[in-house]
Amino acid sequence: MRFFSTQTPVLLICRAALSFSWVYQGAVPKIACQSRGEIELLGHILPLNQWLCEAVFWIGVAEILFGLFLLVASRAWVFWLNIAALSGLLLFVAIFEPAMFALPFNPLTLNFSLIALSVIAWLELKKLKPVS
Repeated sequence: MRFFSTQTPVLLICRAALSFSWVYQGAVPKIACQSRGEIELLGHILPLNQWLCEAVFWIGVAEILFGLFLLVASRAWVFWLNIAALSGLLLFVAIFEPAMFALPFNPLTLNFSLIALSVIAWLELKKLKPVS
């Protein structure tokens, strides 16, 4: 519990929001519901249909683990890794499914908000100790 008591309220909120987003995106559309959209997106790079559902499942597990890691990571580079991952996902969607950017609650608005939270978290973490 000492870890959380040394964090600023803003950093805790950022961590909670980022963690929730990754855990939810991994658990619900990839594991619990196996969203057709997730499967179709992955189909652009994984041509073997019999592996798509299993790959989406394991990507969901990885997203959940990453979300939990964001909750407790003490290093600033984790937030930069998050920014890189979100930027990469945006680029992937822009290349393979650009029509998704016209949908409500689309990847651009979600990822931009999460990137902003990552920058805020990094700035807050920088206040606590030297950046690593």
